[in-house]
Amino acid sequence: MKKLMSILLAVLVCVFAVGCGGQTAKDKKEFTIVTSFYPMYIDVLNITKGVEGVKVVNMTKPQTGCLHDYQLTTEDMKTLEKADVFVVNGAGMESFLEKAAKQNPKMKTIEASNYKDINLLKNGDEENPHVWLSVTYSIAQVKAITAGLCEADPAHKDAYRKNALDYCMKLEALKEEMHAELDNLPHKDIVTFHEAFPYLAKEFKLNIVSVIEREPGTEPTPQELEDTIKQVNGLTTKVLFTEPQYSPAAAETIARETGAKIYQLDPVVTGEANESAMDAYIDTMKKNMAVLKEALQ
Repeated sequence: MKKLMSILLAVLVCVFAVGCGGQTAKDKKEFTIVTSFYPMYIDVLNITKGVEGVKVVNMTKPQTGCLHDYQLTTEDMKTLEKADVFVVNGAGMESFLEKAAKQNPKMKTIEASNYKDINLLKNGDEENPHVWLSVTYSIAQVKAITAGLCEADPAHKDAYRKNALDYCMKLEALKEEMHAELDNLPHKDIVTFHEAFPYLAKEFKLNIVSVIEREPGTEPTPQELEDTIKQVNGLTTKVLFTEPQYSPAAAETIARETGAKIYQLDPVVTGEANESAMDAYIDTMKKNMAVLKEALQ
């Protein structure tokens, strides 16, 4: 009888242990990475590809665009409450960082632009945050994010590093292709929509002679329009570049006055928030390459 009771007790212990083990695995907390906006979301998706137990959430709507003057919403704060890590561009793009950190002091923030190989350009007295539009600096941002994630989540560091290496190799191939297509273009002068493209221009030796809207979404003044029209009239190749995220009305006015042709460059700030986003940066930059080649031949 005692032997039978011992066997039954052992079986019950095993069943209980399995049940508890299953429950523990099921209830195990995911490691949640929140990204501030679309370019950071693309990078983190590639770095965390296939890593179990890691969840990636883009805080802002994927159609938000650049976060100039963006104010945190109640929904944003709820999203950040669940974050183990908040991946941001930095360099002044997210003016709300201090507020976000105070709201969730346990959350680690990774600034992708805070990397030794990135030299920030300036718009007047302010740093230009559109770092990712240099392919070289985009690679540096991937490295910065990977280093931060390995520190915050060492259990997955090997997977993060492998994925980052794979993605950086793709970005290196993109950079090589873009240099081959753009370095020897006969014309280098361009007029862009807003201050999103100085890093791209520097990398591929383009010359931004004017910007249509200094503050995106804010119509240029009559004097600013007149100045831009004069600059465009002085160009050998009259081309204007708008962005899909903003109205082209001001560019259309300039085009009517100068005969300039309008093209579209995409700063890679909007898209779908799903796995298809992993290829969004490379695909969009290849489209930008084709547009620049067509416009400046």
